[in-house]
Amino acid sequence: MIHPTAIVHPNAGIDRGVEIGPFCIVGENVSIGRGSVLQSHVVVNGWTTIGEDCKIFPFATIGAPSQDKKYQGERAYTRIGSRTTVREYVSIQRATGEDQVTSVGDDCLFLAYVHIAHNCVVGNSVTMSNLAQLAGHCIIEDNALIGGMTALHQFTRVGSYAMVGGASRLTRDVPPFFLVAGNPAEPYGLNSVGLRRAEFSADDRAEIKKFYKILYGSKLNLSQAIETMKAEAATESGKHIIEFLEADSQQGILLK
Repeated sequence: MIHPTAIVHPNAGIDRGVEIGPFCIVGENVSIGRGSVLQSHVVVNGWTTIGEDCKIFPFATIGAPSQDKKYQGERAYTRIGSRTTVREYVSIQRATGEDQVTSVGDDCLFLAYVHIAHNCVVGNSVTMSNLAQLAGHCIIEDNALIGGMTALHQFTRVGSYAMVGGASRLTRDVPPFFLVAGNPAEPYGLNSVGLRRAEFSADDRAEIKKFYKILYGSKLNLSQAIETMKAEAATESGKHIIEFLEADSQQGILLK
């Protein structure tokens, strides 16, 4: 199911049921899983793997060389999971560094003009709204939401079920389950809507709220806040917040 105007390298791995529309270009080292659709004018090159049942809209580019000045053409990868939707003009670029990876999980939704730079790691069920931009080496955990026209500094982390509001500038790590927004971004409470939609239990929501108050509503420094949380953690959600806060961070945690 390849349109006659598409250019597909004979060595590309194209599974059954893949549709490649008009004027698409697919490179030699590309693999595309069963049922995925490249609508038209899509460019996929480099050492790129796309999973099953993905939908790639016109003028998206996947696996293009990193814009990092350090990139010298070495073999580096781009990997996209299954059932991910990539809308118009999205760019997802290969990593910098021999055998390094830019990765995207399953069931993600990237709206028009989203940019995912080299060496980013994006989890499952992540939504990025129009014009959201990730600089290199960002980590976005599962089920996070990045609002439109939002820019993330390189090496920034966003925790699971966190929400970054639209038109924000993010230069620090956002812990899981919290809501931040602004330029520069500031904490604004819990991602309450996301937690309810995901059917978090009352106990989970209560502990997340308690830990938010410990981190942002007390006079404790980060180390003291973590120790207080450890003494009170009773849910997996609370434990995940502690793990995130204790993990290595190049940018530091977004505080008050």
